[in-house]
Amino acid sequence: MADPRMMAAGAAPPSISTVPLHFCAAFLIGALVTDIVYWKTAEMTWADFSAWLLTAGLLIGIIAAATLVIDVIRGAISLEPIVSWIYLACLILAFVLSVFNLFIHSRDAWTSVVPSGLALSAFTAAAIAVAALLGTISKHRKPEDWIS
Repeated sequence: MADPRMMAAGAAPPSISTVPLHFCAAFLIGALVTDIVYWKTAEMTWADFSAWLLTAGLLIGIIAAATLVIDVIRGAISLEPIVSWIYLACLILAFVLSVFNLFIHSRDAWTSVVPSGLALSAFTAAAIAVAALLGTISKHRKPEDWIS
């Protein structure tokens, strides 16, 4: 934990949700990559990898959600600007899409990935990308700079 004497007056405490969110994003985007490889090769191992990555991403996503709630309670993340709410909505959307994607990946063979599993992986990656952009913007700007 950061030394309180080193923090500027009024500065937020460091966020603990950063690491689990990054691991969750890496797993879920990795599922998109393995879906694309399966689509091109039809090798069932890649579909299995996708299911495993989705499972890992969802498990780490649960931890990330818990740490995100802790960050909001501690004041490390401000929910004042509208951008922060859109950021959280994108994270929730990515999680929900991944749950449905995992159910689709539990099917057998080609239909487990193509076309619906691949599309859900792409939408999940897009939601993660938008959330990452909004999270970066909201963390590097002061809330009073936003028009709410």
